[in-house]
Amino acid sequence: MTLVQTKPRPARSTARTVVDAMDAPGPQVWDDMTVEVALSVMAGARAQHLLVSDEDGRCTGLITRSQLTGVRDSCAYTDRVRLRDVLGEAGPFPSPVTMLVEAEHAMRYRQLGSSPVVDEHGCAVGVLTLPHRSAGVPPAGPFSVNL
Repeated sequence: MTLVQTKPRPARSTARTVVDAMDAPGPQVWDDMTVEVALSVMAGARAQHLLVSDEDGRCTGLITRSQLTGVRDSCAYTDRVRLRDVLGEAGPFPSPVTMLVEAEHAMRYRQLGSSPVVDEHGCAVGVLTLPHRSAGVPPAGPFSVNL
């Protein structure tokens, strides 16, 4: 009987990062923009979401057409409602080097369909969208207006 010495083969690297799955950032707007103007920008850009930034250019969130429409159709809506009034809590957002599995887990936990991807300065560099919703995870509804 001959002994065969084997070397463990390195496992195939399937560890993907967010940069491997993210899309281009798309339209970016300031958080002092009104809901009505934001809807017009979306229509003009044929976009389903906008990335929202503060006065320093740091990403404060992502808002979808359905969220804006829900706000506009609510009884608390006025033409002075700004995006910063409806965004809710900001972040944390994944960076391009975050492990994809971790980012997707965090998005499912927070019930997000899409999330901004930010660089080390907090500026948006892309958007990560979940490939599909898991069963039992309801879609996020429109944000409430905090007036």
